[in-house]
Amino acid sequence: MNLPENKKIILFDGVCNLCDESIQYVIKHDKKDVFRFVALQSDLGKEILNYLKIDNSKTDSIILYEPGVAYFYKSDAALEIIKELNGFLKWPVIFKIIPSSLRNPIYDYVARNRYKWYGKKDVCMIPTPELEAKFLA
Repeated sequence: MNLPENKKIILFDGVCNLCDESIQYVIKHDKKDVFRFVALQSDLGKEILNYLKIDNSKTDSIILYEPGVAYFYKSDAALEIIKELNGFLKWPVIFKIIPSSLRNPIYDYVARNRYKWYGKKDVCMIPTPELEAKFLA
């Protein structure tokens, strides 16, 4: 895999409207240029999942992958991402004191209902030319 060095990779559901809005928020507040993005449905997304030994048929979660370091999914991924962002929305990091076994059922409930509540696209988001470098193919 040819991944950029010193970047954290966010794997996301490329057809989910909630996920798209979340990625747009991360891009807007990623002032330190920490993140790169890959749709779970893309060839590279599938390759990363395979490398991490994550069954893509059993995950509907956001995944944060720090090459050579670790990976996080579900609420842990969301909180690790928030930690890196600029802005007032850092306060949810306090939820790290709650065990993931209690946080993840809430995360799973939202994940199961995200298409019903927020809708779904027919195709993955196409980044603008200005943002294209942040998305890995």
